[in-house]
This record gives sequence, structure tokens and C-alpha cells, in this order.
Amino acid sequence: MNIEQARLNMVEQQIRASVSLREDVRELMLAVPREDFVPTALRHLAFADVEIPLGDGATMLRPRNDAMAVQILNPKKNDKVLEIGAGSGFMAALLAVHADQVTTIEIVPRLADLARANLRQAGIGNVDVVVGDGLADSTDGNHYDVIMVSGGLLAVPRDLPGRLKVGGRLLAFVGAAPVLTAVLVTRLGDARFRTRDLFETYVAPLSAANVYAKFEL
Repeated sequence: MNIEQARLNMVEQQIRASVSLREDVRELMLAVPREDFVPTALRHLAFADVEIPLGDGATMLRPRNDAMAVQILNPKKNDKVLEIGAGSGFMAALLAVHADQVTTIEIVPRLADLARANLRQAGIGNVDVVVGDGLADSTDGNHYDVIMVSGGLLAVPRDLPGRLKVGGRLLAFVGAAPVLTAVLVTRLGDARFRTRDLFETYVAPLSAANVYAKFEL
């Protein structure tokens, strides 16, 4: 397989065929080596329009959803980012290219180790991989410019948007199979939030995601 041609085809034929992609996101998807974050036995699927299983119920998002998430969240050079669900580390790698610091929380220790190793191999040093339940662990006192939930939720936990800084934005995939909705929550003030439904898709559920109540705006 010609890796570079396959990567270009992924961006031009899969992603840009259905998404109006900014040039910086196009360049990002071409620059970060997705194939290095895919399990060796499934590397032939690295550029396919599918979710890739990682074991323990986790998957890598489809390339289109990766690109859309980064474009919507639009991390900036001074942004602090929280990702929930590290998986193989690929989404953290994408976010880290333009952000100041990324913290990615993974509930499965094996996957946290995998993400840590993949990010190290890729030479990405501004990502901290933490083992824990990112949905439940809201007591660290930190607030973020960007929060990315890299898996499906039945609903957004009530306290999760409260971890945003004012002006911060959160992206989550909400609903149940076969169709979930990408939902963007923006913090407008201390107790003011705006929510927007952006597009429909499917992503596999995040671990332990079904026990959380809906965040009502």
C-alpha cells in the first residue's frame, strides 16, 4: 500500500467529499500519521471510512468525525484541552498540534498505555495521558478551553460543561444507535451555556457512558 497516496485519498475523497474542510484541518489530517495509531493487525484499515476497534469496547473514530471534531473545536495555541476517552491517542495527537496542552483521560489502563506509547513514538510531548473515569472525575478544579468526548453518550453529564472556561467549547456525540448527534456546548458566562446540534453520525459508546443524566440548558 502506498501510504501517502492512501492518506491523500482519505482526505480528498472521503472527508472533503462530504465536509467543507478548512485548509489548516486538511493539512493536519495529512500531517499526523493515522496509521501509527492503528493496531498493527488492522493497519490496512487506517484510511478506510470506518471505526477501528481497539479492544475493551473502544474504537477509533471515523476519519470524517476526527476532522469535523477538530474543525469545530478549533484549538488555539494557548488552549488547555481535555479529552475523555484516549483510545489509541490519535484524537489527542490532532488536538495537540494546535493547542498548548492536552490532558486525555482513559478508563482502560491498557489503552492508556497504548495511547502514551503512540504519542511518544509520534514525538508529541504536550499530551498527558491519565488513567481514570473522565466523566466522573470533575473534582480536580481545572477548567478547559476545549473538551472533546471521544465516544458516544446517551446524554451529556450535568457537570461536564461546568468544567469549561467562559468562552470554552465542548463537543460530544449524543444519542443511541443507529444515529447520534454531534452536540456543541459553549460556555457564555458563569451559569450561561449555549447548545447546538451540528450533524448526525454514529460513534461507538464511551465506556460507562450510559449512567449519566442529561445536562439541561
